Amino acid sequence: MRAVVTGGAGFIGSHLCERLLHQGHEVVCVDNFVTSSPRNVEHLGTEGNFRLDRRDVTQGLEVPGPVDAVFHLASPASPADYLKLPLETLRAGSAGTWHALNLAATKGARFLLTSTSESYGDPLVHPQPESYWGNVNPVGPRSVYDEAKRFGEALTMAYRRHRGVDAKIVRIFNTFGPRMRADDGRAIPTFVGQALRGEPITVTGDGSQTRSLCYVDDLVDGLLRMLASDHGGPVNLGNPHEVSMFELAEWIRKLTRTTSEITLIPRPQDDPERRRPDITLARELLDWEPSTPVEQGLRDTITDFRLRLVSGSLAERERRTVPSPLTASARS
Repeated sequence: MRAVVTGGAGFIGSHLCERLLHQGHEVVCVDNFVTSSPRNVEHLGTEGNFRLDRRDVTQGLEVPGPVDAVFHLASPASPADYLKLPLETLRAGSAGTWHALNLAATKGARFLLTSTSESYGDPLVHPQPESYWGNVNPVGPRSVYDEAKRFGEALTMAYRRHRGVDAKIVRIFNTFGPRMRADDGRAIPTFVGQALRGEPITVTGDGSQTRSLCYVDDLVDGLLRMLASDHGGPVNLGNPHEVSMFELAEWIRKLTRTTSEITLIPRPQDDPERRRPDITLARELLDWEPSTPVEQGLRDTITDFRLRLVSGSLAERERRTVPSPLTASARS
């Protein structure tokens, strides 16, 4: 198989590229490095069947030669990024998805959109099944990501129904693992980075809000199973085990053996109160569910952060400046 992975140098994208190569496939990794880094895929550079293409998918997507699969992951994915890059995020979900779908249609390739649990907003139904239409604030600060993904889902289904593209949608819930950016604003990299530096661990609100944490290797397995299926989706991919943010901070505090104290800070607007996937469809259609214990995943993530902190690359990433919206567009 020859696969195109947009946003392939991002956190999840780089793990997907790595898995595809290990399975013997050819990979074209497309990324503009706005919220990612070539460092995430530099270890793949010696592979003869790996090509890195620096490109903004919102400006177009052309790949010479045959293409069997298009994985569309290109978009800022953390609140810290999409709040800084709102227009770029909207373009990634709209124009970027359009160009990726056109590539799949032109090449006769399968297409997989990585949508998000943010499609459910601050859910009033718990856990969240795919049949739930969500509770999204369409004009709030987080809407640039939520609505971009919801538009991407609508566009994907339109191409499936009216253009005959073998297009599929997965909704990814909170995913973690090595190569997460320390400064991306999400809970696990924030807590781990603070703990390793001996800084206060900052939990928003009273810490009772919950998330469901899926290790990246399990998530990649779900993506590949979905691509191989005949189902269009959407299908939830995530861990049905729920943990509060205060419990997560305590867990990381224990695993890092830090002396950092936990500090409560104000909670962001529209931050979901509870988040847990109903993965009944994934179990039935894909024979998939996460198998990596969260504690083991946290240990691996902490080890990765510790190594980068020692090498200096973690500190370098934290000093990184997000490119100006005038010169850069969105990426995963």
